Formats: sequence, C-alpha cells, structure tokens
Amino acid sequence: MSTALFTDRYELTMAAAALADGTAQRACVFEVFARRLPEGRRYGVVAGTARLLESIERFRFGEQELAMLDGVVDDDTLGWLAEYRFSGDIDGYPEGELYFPGSPILTVSGTFADAVLLETLALSILNHDSAVASAAARMVTAAAGRPIIEMGSRRTHEAAAVASARATYLAGFSTTSNLEAQRRHGIPTAGTAAHAWVLLHDDELSAFTSQVKALGSDTTLLVDTYDIRRGVERAVEAAGTGLGAIRIDSGDLGELARQAREQLDALGATGTKIVLSGDLDEYAIASLRAEPVDSYGVGTSVVTGSGAPTAGMVYKLVEVDGRPVAKRSESKESRGGRKSAVRRYKPTGTAIEEVVHPFSAPPELGPHDRVVPIPLVRDGEQVAGLPNLEQSREHLRSALVSVPWEGLKLSRGEPALPTVFEGV
Repeated sequence: MSTALFTDRYELTMAAAALADGTAQRACVFEVFARRLPEGRRYGVVAGTARLLESIERFRFGEQELAMLDGVVDDDTLGWLAEYRFSGDIDGYPEGELYFPGSPILTVSGTFADAVLLETLALSILNHDSAVASAAARMVTAAAGRPIIEMGSRRTHEAAAVASARATYLAGFSTTSNLEAQRRHGIPTAGTAAHAWVLLHDDELSAFTSQVKALGSDTTLLVDTYDIRRGVERAVEAAGTGLGAIRIDSGDLGELARQAREQLDALGATGTKIVLSGDLDEYAIASLRAEPVDSYGVGTSVVTGSGAPTAGMVYKLVEVDGRPVAKRSESKESRGGRKSAVRRYKPTGTAIEEVVHPFSAPPELGPHDRVVPIPLVRDGEQVAGLPNLEQSREHLRSALVSVPWEGLKLSRGEPALPTVFEGV
C-alpha cells in the first residue's frame, strides 16, 4: 500500500518550485529534533522508527495518486513524482533510545526535493509513537515490575490504536488487547470480559459460570458490575479457588484491592490475582504501588500520551551544499549544520550527559562513551540488521537503567541528562 499521499500540500509546492528553479537537486540535510520535552517530563523515548522506514519504502506515486494531483502540480512535477524513490541516507537514534532537548533524533540526507517530501510522514509517525512510548515508559517505571495491559483501542483512531499498542509494548507493557497488533507486530494479547457480559445474563453468577465454562478457571472475572464484595464471592463460587484473576474497574481502587485480597484469601483463593483498570495513568499507578495489585490495565491515558499527545518534534533544514543553515525566529531557533551525538557514562554505567556536536567534528570518546545515532538507510535502501521490536524493547530497558535515579521521578524537574552543545 502506497503512503505517498501522506504528505502536505506545501511539501509538494516546494518540490514543484524547486524543480522549476533548479534547486531541487541541491544536497541538503534535514534533522528531526525536539526543542524541549513536554512539561514535567525528564526524558523522551524514540519510537516508530521501524514503522517510518517501512513507510518510506512504500512511498510511491502510482496512477491513482498522480491522477489526484493532476492540476495540483504541473506536468513536469507529475513526471518527477511518477519516478520518485527516496535515494538518500538516513541516520538516527535507534528505536527504544532515550532523547533529550536538541538530540538529533533523525538525520535525512539527500536532494532537497527527495528529502522535503518526507517531512509530514516522518513527523506524524515519530511524534505519535514517541509520545505514547514516553508515557508508557513512565507507567512501567511506576508499576515497579508489575505487568501492564494496553487497553486503549477504543479511545483513539483505529490506525493509531495498532501503532499505540506497538509503542507501549516497546516501552515495557506486557500485552495488548488489540488483536491486529498481535497479527501485525507479534505482540502478546490479553483481555477480560466487559460489563456487558454480566448484564447480558439474568444474574452475576450465571455470567461468571458461563465464562468459566467457556474459558476455564484461569480466566479473569470482572467483579464490579454490581456489588464488588458479592462479585468476588460469586466469582470464587463459579471458578473455585483456582480462579485466575478478578478485575476491578471503578471506585477507590486501592481500598477495593485491599478488601478483595482479604476476601479472596479468606475464601481460599490465595493464588487469584487482582487486576486494576479504570482511567489509570502513571500517577495513579504510582499511588497504588503499596497495594496488593498484580497487574494494571491502561487505556485512554497511554494512547493520548498521558497529557502530551505529541512529542513536539520538528523537521528542519540544517545544511545546504555543505553550508550550515538555521532558522532564527524567536523561540523557534535551530542550530545549523549536520550533527551527531555522544552519550557519556560513568564507569558504573550511569549516563551523565548528552553531547551534541558537528558531524564532521566528533569529540574524543571516553572508554564508556557511546555514539548514539546509527545508520538506518543508505542510498535509499534500509540498512541490514537493524534492531527488531524485541531488541528495541530491551534497549529501552537498559537505557532506563542507566538514567540517574532522579531522572526517573514523576515529579517536575530538569531533563534526566543535560544536553551539551559543542561547536554547534
């Protein structure tokens, strides 16, 4: 499926004008970066890179796309679009990497016309997926090892739901309720019945008994449709003491979890787990850390970035024919020239700073330092051996372990690592 029309009109306008005045073939470098992190955040998570590279491979203008653009751009531009293939280079932070203000998250090198067409595609994918992954990573930290199910498909666009499930899994969520995410990305799925299942039956016990008969005693029963105490009692009556789990979706979740745990234990269901859901975010999860909770279900807050639905990344031209160029508009300045970054570490493995430098003038690397960007595309072809989703998930886990402990706090504060600009 082509993704070519996932571009803005003004990008086509610039390409057409550049083809007309002869500047289309000038060698250019564009960079994706965030000027700042969302309010109160201490780090961001790069997500969506693999999806972006796959989309660039499909970025073609077929007969239908060209017919739609007839009259929008001139015939010469239509002819150029018919042959369009991105043929440049892309470097960037690996998926699952942390980023900070000014980090050169993605560097696109090519002709002006080739590279300018990718702006909307790149920003749409990276801004969405990185926002979701950044929020999800904070929730994983707050959960302190307890599993989290992504359950937000009903709270976002159907395409965004699949991308969100992938981003949350990258960030450390254990499962998703979205079956298309399992089919497309191999993400484990999990889910429970809704209140409609209980309401369908004449009484709660009948609903539970039927669910257990169909799915086995290891299923999860939703016990808060009516009275939670009676619901727990009926759940154990229906499934026995080997009941897999109960889910509570409303009320004072901490207090209800304590009461449910005491009741389950008294009924002999000591191995039955408690799943909490219902408008949870990282702050609510953190507040429940001391409660007898086994896992969480998170929906709306994670698929909307928990208050930061975009990562705020921009796509800016920074170099033309080897000459640095920069925007000087107030509060929207950019730093000219192609850049790279080095992350410095203590011998203990704790990260201490992000050094952004001219690509042509790298700093001396210490024994524990690491160059952050990696090659992603060369001459229009995706580099072989790029990390898969499981490897990116592990990369993020390791990256978070390297962050100073104060950088993982949910409270407002400075970025977890300072960004040092050397020579730019």
